[in-house]
Amino acid sequence: MNFSIMLFSFIGMEQIVPIAVFGAFAIGCWAVLNMVAVEKPRAVERLEEFKNPTRRKRKDEDDSAMKKQDAMSRMLAMASPTLAAPLQPTNEKDAGKLKQKLSEAGFRSEAAPSMFLSIKVGMLLAGLFFSGAGVALFAEMTQKNIMIAVAVAGVMFYIPEIVLHFIGKARKEQIFLGLPDALDLMVVCVEAGLGLDQALRKVAEEMKRSYKVISDEFTLANFHLQVGKVRADVLHDLGDRCGVDDLRQLAAILIQADKFGSSVAQALRVQSESMRTRRRQLAEEKAAKTAVKLIFPLVIFIFPGIFVILVGPAAITMIRQMFPAMQG
Repeated sequence: MNFSIMLFSFIGMEQIVPIAVFGAFAIGCWAVLNMVAVEKPRAVERLEEFKNPTRRKRKDEDDSAMKKQDAMSRMLAMASPTLAAPLQPTNEKDAGKLKQKLSEAGFRSEAAPSMFLSIKVGMLLAGLFFSGAGVALFAEMTQKNIMIAVAVAGVMFYIPEIVLHFIGKARKEQIFLGLPDALDLMVVCVEAGLGLDQALRKVAEEMKRSYKVISDEFTLANFHLQVGKVRADVLHDLGDRCGVDDLRQLAAILIQADKFGSSVAQALRVQSESMRTRRRQLAEEKAAKTAVKLIFPLVIFIFPGIFVILVGPAAITMIRQMFPAMQG
């Protein structure tokens, strides 16, 4: 009892109310997550397995994937349409830009735009909540602190955009670096007598470990070919959905070779050589920029140390000899 009185006197009534509100909100979130994450009893699962024998094999295969799907992701999937409603694109052009951006980062499901927009809204609400709670608990509710809290929430709102940009950039770089090797392997397959469809399948299988992104893209293109889609449309989609200029050029060359009946192997060999030349030119360009980029660390970190070592002893000697002579 004395401890409670001392605690109330130390904290104060003005700070107890925000703490209580924060605690109630946390308990409510935990209760909602607990309700979402409720699983079936083990006895019920065993009865369903005995009722359907194939369920056991399917359960064993999907067990690892089901473990990764936690309660937060399921709740986000259910709440994404509601959260994403304020940010939904108003026209087809904006919707196409959003889908293209997500596609370049590797997110191509139908629910990807709504999930992305809901994450942005969730980050905004989380920023407002935590920054507002921090201001209410540890600072005064002044106009400056409120503006800082709003600025923090705005930064958190754009964090998903930044993360998506870096994911897409890394994915494009992987495609750019691995595409010449993929084309060399495709040339070998085509010259060995395989068709373009079989060459795509073989390259996807062989590059699964070295360049998984290219393997996934070629696998998806091969799947589209298997379901009966026109080859020109498949190659065009392959070049567009990745956002890599070299892949667009490759798709255009393959479409022209297929249309006019020219040699696919020769076209692939020329494109591969062109990509390797471009990679070498980019490497030479970065090497040429190295001298310019080294100026700043040299001036800031290295030159001051060299200056002190070279000029320091002479300056100390001059000070010791000139100051007494000037005073005398």
